[in-house]
Amino acid sequence: MKPTARPRSPLFSSGPCAKRPGWDLSSLSNAVLGRSHRSKPGKARLKEAIDRTRAVLGVPEDYRIGIVPASDTGAVEMALWSLLGARGVDVLAWESFGKGWVTDITKQLRLDDVRVIEADYGALPDLGSVDCDRDVVFTWNGTTSGVRVPNGDWIAADRQGLTICDATSAAFAMDLPWDKLDVTTFSWQKVLGGEAAHGMLILSPRAVERLESHTPSWPLPKIFRLTKGGKLIEGIFEGATINTPSMLCVEDYIDALKWADSIGGLAELIRRSEANLAALSSWVEQTDWVDFLAADPATRSCTSICLKVVDADITALPADEQARLVKKIPAVLEAEGVAFDIGAYRDAPAGLRIWGGATVETCDIEALTPWLDWAFAEVKAG
Repeated sequence: MKPTARPRSPLFSSGPCAKRPGWDLSSLSNAVLGRSHRSKPGKARLKEAIDRTRAVLGVPEDYRIGIVPASDTGAVEMALWSLLGARGVDVLAWESFGKGWVTDITKQLRLDDVRVIEADYGALPDLGSVDCDRDVVFTWNGTTSGVRVPNGDWIAADRQGLTICDATSAAFAMDLPWDKLDVTTFSWQKVLGGEAAHGMLILSPRAVERLESHTPSWPLPKIFRLTKGGKLIEGIFEGATINTPSMLCVEDYIDALKWADSIGGLAELIRRSEANLAALSSWVEQTDWVDFLAADPATRSCTSICLKVVDADITALPADEQARLVKKIPAVLEAEGVAFDIGAYRDAPAGLRIWGGATVETCDIEALTPWLDWAFAEVKAG
């Protein structure tokens, strides 16, 4: 039967993600609008965003944190174009964003000494085969596959290369070992539910040393330039952004960081995300038509939770018919106003992708599951 109880919020998109509980437009009333971002108030707000990021994430004091253009993608591209080329590269790919970094490194930068270490959707590549004396490029959490690395134990403490980590759907929801990460990137619109178009670039001292000692053989666009005269542009990491940021988005990010601090900081953010995964896991264990895309429980994401349909009647159909039916499930739920944007990413296998980041309430996840059963039954019945 059609459920009667609905999630209080139908917002389960994997980006932009749900705003923090209790958010409304009045949260932005103190935004520095109509002023230069280089004015004293503007720079102070940008510096506050950086300082609060450091405090919530526990970033070491000797790591630089910068606000950069073009979301997480821009931050990763800045790192790749500015840092690579000094030594060989191992690039890991097990979902679409990781595959995108492979393309950039091999087709755009055209580096010669590149090892691509891949795995299919739902699995991790062989982390034991990674050579940390080479530069290593990887995603911490595969946003489009729901597969995360379980920890940083596979990264050598005495590595000679740099680790460049796309952590956009992991930051604020997973424990990132800063001593194992030289470059870390994320965007505001993921776990804290901020607004899009702004990226964060976090550099270890080792990454700064590379920037100041290595000059790429290719030209760098202005928005990628992190050094001048062979020295790091320190202003970028103190709020003097390369281009003009949205001060409205900056205020929204600060609001999200204040909320994170008010509820108990990183530990509570992680707990909330893991509780959402646990709620979905409990339902999956009791449901015969669905399973996780990530085969190994140790690698299942607590943010971008990806599911596949395993019902025998559906899987017996031709692949295109399977995909057509599975894509109907999110459409049925959207029409009911119960869940928005929970279809699998366009490049991923057909399925469901439910955001479980800290701004999503576990009670809404629990209220969603009967609707998932109902929508599947409706689609299967035709």
